Amino acid sequence: MERLDYGRVIDGAERNIGFYLPDSFSMLPLISAMEPLRIANRLSKRRLYQWRTVSDNGETVCASNGMMLRADHSVPPKDDFSLLVVLGPFYPERSNNPLVLDWLREEVEKGTVVAGLETGCHLLADAGILDGLQCTTHWESMAQFKETWPQHKVSMEVYEVDQRRLTCSGGAASMDMMLYVIEQHHGHELAASVSDSMIHPHIRHGWEPQRMDIRSRTGVTHPDLIECIELIEANIEQPLTPAELAGLVGISKRQLERLFRRYLNTTPARYYLALRLETARRMLENSTMKIIDVAIACGFKSAGHFSSRYYSSFGVTPRESRKER
Repeated sequence: MERLDYGRVIDGAERNIGFYLPDSFSMLPLISAMEPLRIANRLSKRRLYQWRTVSDNGETVCASNGMMLRADHSVPPKDDFSLLVVLGPFYPERSNNPLVLDWLREEVEKGTVVAGLETGCHLLADAGILDGLQCTTHWESMAQFKETWPQHKVSMEVYEVDQRRLTCSGGAASMDMMLYVIEQHHGHELAASVSDSMIHPHIRHGWEPQRMDIRSRTGVTHPDLIECIELIEANIEQPLTPAELAGLVGISKRQLERLFRRYLNTTPARYYLALRLETARRMLENSTMKIIDVAIACGFKSAGHFSSRYYSSFGVTPRESRKER
């Protein structure tokens, strides 16, 4: 991780942090990122941080959970921020406000450190300020991100820091990212004390994975089967055959089939198909991508084949599934 220069003392606090909130932003990453700043002030008995919220028009914003929050500023705000934290809307592809994108580009040109939380990373990519940089986003929107910006270097890690840009998977990981920022400013002891105060016993490093490991998620303990599931999850768009999976793991196809029957009570092909369809359902529910694009991203060669498989699995068509969200 590189060390960042967060700028000068502003407005009586050592650092002024901005939070951009679009309509339908997620409340969890906002609170996870904001509370460590408040606790750092309390524990240090100093005004290390102050923060301001920004919305498109400076008025009340509705979070995805229905809670309302009144913003301090409209875009572009008059405040100077040493760190600007950008949250994204529930459907980031619908957020194409050119005024916001221009403001983000201007902040980068001014030297402001800019962070994207969860789908806020999509807004940073849309503004063109992640080009050539390592970044991350929430694993549920990862496939959509890769489809929209295939040129970007995106990881499945908790957060990334690259050339004055921070990107974070969101949720509780926003806490880990902000604890990293506090440690950069004021050392490990304060960051650890803030973490302890929040009953957060382990500060995750940026390079740690977002998701629980496969053993914890599935209950599978056999190392060959775990490796196979890892390969399946990494190859959704271009599925591997059972024979290819077995060859990559270093076992026979028959051995692979026995492992799936014993530990998961299914076949490799059925497990693979179920995972691809579940990925497709998340993409339909969390984006406005065309159905054919979702089908291709999940390894289906035609919309008709995809729709048939989807209906057999979920009892509704992809189009009906999208209407229900």
